[in-house]
Amino acid sequence: MKTRLQQEFFKAYGKNSTQTYFSPGRVNLIGEHIDYNGGLVMPCAITFGTYLFVAPNSDNVFRFKSMNFSDETEVPVHSASFHKKDELWYNYPIGIIDYFIKEGKSLSGLDMLFYGDIPIGSGLSSSASIEVVTAFALNDMFDAGYSKLELVKLSQSVENNFIGVSCGIMDQFAVAFGEESKALMLDCNTLDYEAVDSNLGDYLLAIINTNKPRKLAESKYNERVQECKTALTALKAELDINNLCDIDTGTFNQHKHLIKDETVLKRATHVVEENDRVKLAAKALSDNNLLEFGKLMYASHHSLSELYEVSGKELDAIVDYCKTNIAVAGARMTGAGFGGCAIALVKKDAFENFSKEVSEYYTDKTGYAPSVYSSLIGDGVGILKEAVKA
Repeated sequence: MKTRLQQEFFKAYGKNSTQTYFSPGRVNLIGEHIDYNGGLVMPCAITFGTYLFVAPNSDNVFRFKSMNFSDETEVPVHSASFHKKDELWYNYPIGIIDYFIKEGKSLSGLDMLFYGDIPIGSGLSSSASIEVVTAFALNDMFDAGYSKLELVKLSQSVENNFIGVSCGIMDQFAVAFGEESKALMLDCNTLDYEAVDSNLGDYLLAIINTNKPRKLAESKYNERVQECKTALTALKAELDINNLCDIDTGTFNQHKHLIKDETVLKRATHVVEENDRVKLAAKALSDNNLLEFGKLMYASHHSLSELYEVSGKELDAIVDYCKTNIAVAGARMTGAGFGGCAIALVKKDAFENFSKEVSEYYTDKTGYAPSVYSSLIGDGVGILKEAVKA
């Protein structure tokens, strides 16, 4: 892969790249719709992501090319201001450059070639991967002095303020801090985290993309955020808390009578119980008890489907099939829902058969095919090594 991309860089710019970087995508193993409720999530980096090849130029411009998109552009280093251009891919690296320059960092011209093997629109954080790899590269090449956590925060700021997407910090955090064979139990309130040993052994992560357009996701996401705020306000009548995840299931059950709306009660029940599930999942993984972890995955999906109502027939079909396959330890939707991806823990030697059968089952239920990928738990952003899986 590295050799092929070097050749593509030479073809694009007529010279060799001087440095190469890689930033992964991510999946959230468990802990869904928790980030905006001040609780625990458990993402991990995956083994495909965004490659960035760069070389300085003497023309005082930033040039952006991608092997995934035909759109390319160049902008002057000393432009008075940078602006988002339509919905084009290079808004993400331009936004990062804009942040560095506004912070007074000294930059000079670069030729950049991007290549990503993250399925676009799959919910595996291709945007965060591009942001973080660009920020890491600029920080490295121009000795900007940012810590890794500062790179995460500035990447999130670019997503929020330059791109205009109100995301939490989990995606950027996971692709930056990911570690091979470790899940990150991240406290979204404090940004404290623990790298949890996650030796998958005979299993791998199957990632099943529903290929369903996610038209409802944003409006329903905002609706869920508001429902959680309503639940929190009700609980505050008797509890001194700032977030739903400040309490455990036992405390919640003692005070849930304060929530009068049945729908709001269902949403809050999911959030509090899911937060507790993350703690149980961390113990199961560190104990190398993958079957127990799988049960928690199924429980998480059931809650997201029945209580939080962010699944749908597509994601449910994938999980329903997984329950019938003895090579699968557990499965659940991952991400905001209403499409996107499900993940499953599948025996390595059964993956090929799993991929075929889940595709057939899903196509029969929905009328169109999913895309199925396999991944291990990989490292976070860094200088590209040959070992990175293509």
